[in-house]
Amino acid sequence: MGRRLIREPVIRNPSDIRAALSAASGEDLAIAAAAALAGGRAAMGFYGRDDLAVEDPTGRGPVTAADRASQAAILEVLDRERAGERVLSEEAPPPAGPPEPRLWVVDPLDGTREFIDRIGEFSVMVGLALDGEARLGAVYQPATGRLFAGAVGDGAWVSGTAGGSALAPLSVGKLHQPLRFVRSRSHPDERIRRLEAALGEVEVILSGSAGSKCALVASGAADLYVHPVPYLKEWDTCAPEAMLRAAGGRVTDCEGEALRYGKVHPAQPGGIFAAHPAAWEYALPIVREIANGTASEGKGEESK
Repeated sequence: MGRRLIREPVIRNPSDIRAALSAASGEDLAIAAAAALAGGRAAMGFYGRDDLAVEDPTGRGPVTAADRASQAAILEVLDRERAGERVLSEEAPPPAGPPEPRLWVVDPLDGTREFIDRIGEFSVMVGLALDGEARLGAVYQPATGRLFAGAVGDGAWVSGTAGGSALAPLSVGKLHQPLRFVRSRSHPDERIRRLEAALGEVEVILSGSAGSKCALVASGAADLYVHPVPYLKEWDTCAPEAMLRAAGGRVTDCEGEALRYGKVHPAQPGGIFAAHPAAWEYALPIVREIANGTASEGKGEESK
């Protein structure tokens, strides 16, 4: 904590990104970013292919060779850099053994449907939870080349903006009027329609993947993201939560309670409420009321 902030370094390749993040926040965030970048490079080898096979082996959403290639690349980095540490990943069996203070939480391809449909709103996400709390995360958007990374207490940064690769500070910025409400492109839901009506005048932004939505809030392009459903998992929320909190945002479940990681079952049954702090304070009573009345109705998967 308390390391120097990055202002305008020029990032020309992944090794420069790693060095800059290491100087700003330490090796854990640099490793998370390196792993996310590796996963993104692996996934993009399958992007846009007409012969991409789509499976649904568990009935919870599509899986492709891109998901598996991304996971293999991420795990290779984590095995090399943090050998023996526990990893929870969407596309792998849960880690064996008793809980430990450190837990890497991985979503190899957040927004598989958007990947399949060749919509650029998908992310590769690598987060680290310490004692059950999301503390740092990297959210990489391979189709745009943007990397969002942050560590709670150190700050947050984005690379790949303005046509370059410089790493710039990331902040939620000012609240918009009317509020900008980002919601799922591929998961329309009656709960969200009721929430929009209850919030009053809002500008709706459609986006795929939880990581992409949280990135919009973290960069000041949106004010709040709410998904009041019981089927989110820890890998859907860990990296984007840490990154957004590091950028000055607030992230809880839809009851206003902290999200926890390393639980016996990786579900996040209270959904997610990620927002600019002022939007969070304003919307919490509305979000809580709608979540209490409808959360049990949810079906499906957010991240696929």
